[in-house]
Amino acid sequence: MLENVSHTMETHNGNGLLLVDKPSGWTSHDVVKFIRGFGFRKIGHCGTLDPLATGLLVVVFGNATKLSDKLSSDVKTYQSTLCLGIETDTQDADGKILHEKSWSALTDTKIRQVFATFSGEQKQIPPMYSAKKVKGKTLYKLARQGIEVKREPVNINIFNLNIISSDIPLISFEVTCSKGTYIRTLCHDIGSVLGCGGHLQSLRRTMSGRYSVDDAISIEQIKQWNKVNLLEHSVPITAISVE
Repeated sequence: MLENVSHTMETHNGNGLLLVDKPSGWTSHDVVKFIRGFGFRKIGHCGTLDPLATGLLVVVFGNATKLSDKLSSDVKTYQSTLCLGIETDTQDADGKILHEKSWSALTDTKIRQVFATFSGEQKQIPPMYSAKKVKGKTLYKLARQGIEVKREPVNINIFNLNIISSDIPLISFEVTCSKGTYIRTLCHDIGSVLGCGGHLQSLRRTMSGRYSVDDAISIEQIKQWNKVNLLEHSVPITAISVE
């Protein structure tokens, strides 16, 4: 056993990557703080997930934190559910309802036609409830004070956008997109074009670059581990692929 422990520590040397299946209700910071408790001095994550969202969170520790920016830029895939007819201030199910409109006139054909227009390169206005900063001020902090400021649209790319199932007003879909894409804003914008509004009901990240949620570890499982167990299930820095 001691030989295995020694080999694990030598191979990783406290530098690597852990794939975590984030549960709903946890912030990305909550996950990082929890794993830091295993004794990592340098630690971070590669792409924020909102508390509502679940799925793949790539956590880097030690010298692997130097790769955070590149890993954060990886293309990501999500499985999502859009709820039509209700707009919220956060653009997701955690927000306060702002407007409710009828969706009864919508058809599956119309919904698919509108979805198709959101594929490819485009501009997206970041939501107020986000960590982006405008003139040095964090947007979500302003939003909590009831302050809304002008946000410049940013370039995004939606590589694939496919409806999985349609049970109006709920539309389940899969989207593969570039860094900086807000799926709740995508839901809001699709709802706006359809004329009834909409918000993100659920979100699960399934891929980040070459990494899959199928290989991720749940928080409940990690709670049963010590640091050696964690390192045994992580990817050493020498095996991290950055293109």
